[in-house]
Amino acid sequence: MRTVKNCFWTAPSCAHTSTPLVLLKKGAQAIGRSRGGLSTKVHTAVDALGNPLRLILSPGQIADIDFATDLIADIRTDAVIADKGYDADALVQSIQASGAQAVIPPRSNRKEHRAYDTHLYKDRNLIERFFARIKHFRRIATRYEKLARSYMAFLHLVCTFVWLT
Repeated sequence: MRTVKNCFWTAPSCAHTSTPLVLLKKGAQAIGRSRGGLSTKVHTAVDALGNPLRLILSPGQIADIDFATDLIADIRTDAVIADKGYDADALVQSIQASGAQAVIPPRSNRKEHRAYDTHLYKDRNLIERFFARIKHFRRIATRYEKLARSYMAFLHLVCTFVWLT
């Protein structure tokens, strides 16, 4: 009688069919569907020099404002600068309650437009330049990792590089 040493397919005669050949990756993935396909959003808070302070991952179909309060929680600052996607009365009130100035331009469909500091809003390019810097790392731009914790580990590694340079 012949003994099968290597089995590459599932067959009734194979001795080890009940054991998985590949270990499954388990854990949160933070991958979501959007119009462009599968994607992940990286929500980031940066300081006045463009260095990252906090990172949060979310699936791609989640709105930016859903993680805004978690992103800025417990960060002491004089002003919070954000784009029109973060224009909500509840967020502006929570920023002002913390003692910071909300520098968020109002959306065009708002009934009553709120005033904001246009000169201070020019510093919003710091976050755009931060994302441009981390996209130089191909592993971050294309997201090779399936699990959110692995992707977040590489994000932290890249953020360390940004802090040092």
